[in-house]
Amino acid sequence: MNALLNKFKEVLIAVVPIVVFVFILSFTIAPVPYILLIQFIIGALSIIVGLSFLLHGVDLAFLPLGANMGKTLLTSNRLWFVIIVSFILGFFITFAEPSVQVLAAQVSSVTGGLISTNLIRVLVAMGAGILLSLGITRIVKDFSIRLVLSVVLVVAFILTLFVSLDMLAIAFDAVGAATGAVTVPFILALALGASAMQKNSKTAEEDSFGLVGTSALGAVFGVLILSLFVKTGDITGTIDISNTAEGSLLNPFFVEMPSVALESLFMLLPIILMLFIFQKFKFHMQKKAFRKILVGFLYAYIGLFLFFVGVNAGFMNVGNIIGYGVAAFDNKALLVGTGFILGMLIVLTEPAVYVFTHQIEDITNGHIKRKTVLIFLAIGVAFSIALSMLRILIPAIMLWHYLLPGFAIAAILMFITPKLFVGIGFDSGAVAAGPMTATFVLAFTQGASEAIEYSNVFADSFGVIAMVTIMPIIALQLLGFIYKIKLKRNRGGENNGL
Repeated sequence: MNALLNKFKEVLIAVVPIVVFVFILSFTIAPVPYILLIQFIIGALSIIVGLSFLLHGVDLAFLPLGANMGKTLLTSNRLWFVIIVSFILGFFITFAEPSVQVLAAQVSSVTGGLISTNLIRVLVAMGAGILLSLGITRIVKDFSIRLVLSVVLVVAFILTLFVSLDMLAIAFDAVGAATGAVTVPFILALALGASAMQKNSKTAEEDSFGLVGTSALGAVFGVLILSLFVKTGDITGTIDISNTAEGSLLNPFFVEMPSVALESLFMLLPIILMLFIFQKFKFHMQKKAFRKILVGFLYAYIGLFLFFVGVNAGFMNVGNIIGYGVAAFDNKALLVGTGFILGMLIVLTEPAVYVFTHQIEDITNGHIKRKTVLIFLAIGVAFSIALSMLRILIPAIMLWHYLLPGFAIAAILMFITPKLFVGIGFDSGAVAAGPMTATFVLAFTQGASEAIEYSNVFADSFGVIAMVTIMPIIALQLLGFIYKIKLKRNRGGENNGL
């Protein structure tokens, strides 16, 4: 119970700044009706409790399952077994990720159902599964992470030449959405379990990171393949900015509950099934440990249920209204400034960021402080959302104007920053764009785009998650470069390999 209470405190501290920020805006430049604000508070409470239960379930179920899976895969002598199991794991874990569900629902809504929610989820999960199997194979065969990421980025770039700019935005948004409260802890545990079986401690430390980022990049391929068959050129996109509440205060929450209850169950069932299969043939855990994992899945189910009810019924609509109100204000520079502040706050609300930064500090024995990582992450995300708002205001700025030089800089930094920070950097980009970004920031951006007369909601709002993904990669690799210079100075030019 103490562990659950600690999770609640962490999530509460993280989400409260966003709630306060919304209230400040709603009582100043972006008015929100009283009843919708109450629904927002109820939704925020549901999200806080839901994420607390989900993170506790992750600790009890996903982390030990991922660690056991990692050890099992690395000790297997059959490469085909490693590839197939890794793909299945990546597919179902990504399919269960809340952020993917939220992004897919948003895309389906804005496109009027042209692109279905489940189609996006399946393709993103397939891409993530393929790249997760590649990432695990890299650890098993001890390939260079720089080589793997370079090949993946080159192939992704070639595919982008054949797709529309609209689908390009969704494809790179999917990178961030594919990593969140469920996938990040599991994949980190999977990497930790696999790398722990290596004899070389230095290699094991480096291989503990990079798998999340590698897996997330697979989401790009899924959406890019979809774009070859779905034409979106005529879609301008629109959203309904509703300033009135339908029915009673609690009616939206009751409406969401039945469908969310089933969806949450179907998300977790395949993973639970895999647990039973591997327990029977591979793990052979003691009954007490096995029951603890099952209890963890129960916590995770309750968490997913409460999270989605809160998001769908009380959170998204207010995000749209706030974004619309700020963008409609006469001083357009206010939109960019608001985006910057929102970026600073939103990264602190992401549950996966806490898991990730703690693991960095633990694995490096405190040499890399989590507060330092958080500062660089916050700055990177702040600039990414501010630049996204600028793209909405200035039609001449295209998403590729940001992404192309951004990924080029990230690729160059791979070869001059310490190898450990390459993995940390690409993981951080995926981790920073979690369920809170996919919900509130995307809703805020869509509302802002709707308020600008010449803006295209479909083309201009999607891409913000992609920006949140790329900037932390650059920021954390720059941190690694600074760390490298500092080490050289402190040791008289001696390089310890970091």
